[in-house]
Amino acid sequence: MTPLDTIYALSTPPGRGAVAIIRVSGSRAAAVLSNLSGRPCPPPREAALRSIYDGLELIDRALVLWFPGPRSFTGEDVVEVHLHGGQAVVAALLGTLAHTQGCRLAEPGEFTRRGFENGQFDLTAAEAIGDLVNAETASQRRQALDQIGGAFASAVSLWAEQMKNALAHVEAAIDFADDDLPEDIAAPAIAIAQGLRDEIARHLADNRRGEITRDGLSVAIIGPPNSGKSSLLNALVRRDAAIVSTIAGTTRDVIEAHLDLAGYAMTLADTAGLRASSDLVEQEGIRRALARAEAADLRLLVLDPGEPDQMRDFASHLGPETILVWNKSDLHSRPQTSDGVTISARTGAGLPELEARLAEWAADRLAGPPILVTRQRHRAALEECLAALDRVFHVKQQEFAIDLIAEDLRIALRALGRITGKVDVEDLLDVIFRDFCIGK
Repeated sequence: MTPLDTIYALSTPPGRGAVAIIRVSGSRAAAVLSNLSGRPCPPPREAALRSIYDGLELIDRALVLWFPGPRSFTGEDVVEVHLHGGQAVVAALLGTLAHTQGCRLAEPGEFTRRGFENGQFDLTAAEAIGDLVNAETASQRRQALDQIGGAFASAVSLWAEQMKNALAHVEAAIDFADDDLPEDIAAPAIAIAQGLRDEIARHLADNRRGEITRDGLSVAIIGPPNSGKSSLLNALVRRDAAIVSTIAGTTRDVIEAHLDLAGYAMTLADTAGLRASSDLVEQEGIRRALARAEAADLRLLVLDPGEPDQMRDFASHLGPETILVWNKSDLHSRPQTSDGVTISARTGAGLPELEARLAEWAADRLAGPPILVTRQRHRAALEECLAALDRVFHVKQQEFAIDLIAEDLRIALRALGRITGKVDVEDLLDVIFRDFCIGK
């Protein structure tokens, strides 16, 4: 990336629509708008109707907005052109910008990256902007907004300030070792480190609720062949995601489909029927089915009440994270003594009850105090910080302990700095922003 370039991109989804927005950011943004419209920029943050030209040819009549830096999303001068959303209109303006000197098409996430690099927001907020763009459920939207609002960044900033105070005490003991200082000058630092260690450990013991909210809960549908697993998947997602057949062993590989249920994101996995088989391909499918069931947050065990031996054969698959589903209620009655939910994937009978059970389970699984940690990157940095704070107490009785304590506090402080982007993050930026859409 070349920060001196003025960048542009379509910031609304491609295709036909009522309105399309093209953004331009960089030092030449004002000049670009003047060249397109033949007029100077309108007052900042006020929409103005302008004719947009490619030379002498009219492209469209559009609303334009002018955001002089640093009071803009990127911290640079930014122009937005709100066009009619026809593909020919958008293509014409993008083509004009492509031939404008000093302008180039933005790379994925480059607008957000420039905002971060220009100090408009920290790295946790930049990541949360990507999460908000990709949010598919209400819980994902709320979590992303909390992160953008600075909930996690504020906590990290407070921890960093406390850690700096602790480090100041320790470094004073090192720098003025020959002076008449109290023997326990490092004691306040150790007490601060202990408090921080306990607080960070408490937030790490969150059952990974933040990551699960972002990525979705994993639900594996398991059971014997022809019990209706694929039909249940299709019924829950309201489309034909899996092939349904009366031929046993039709499903060989894991088939995934995504579901928004009561505001919670779930990934449903239809798996191969579990049975003894001499077919090598089917054996591999069964192995994958068992592996997916083991890794899933929840299992739906689908049985056919017309097969009385199935309950006995699959009793070992029941457990606290398993919901027993008796399918084919339109054909058979479930055993009177058995728990579970009775449904017909073919007619839809009982599906509302099953969906209610799933929603209740999701709410219980993700219930708890406010979530701070939403990414594995955050968790890894906090775990590094925690390990350094733990070492503070292991070395305090050793020779040169004060020097070791100071070094571990510096390591802990650097780990916190990487979360918000204060230190040592250049190698992370390409990874973080490469998954953003172009135009954001």
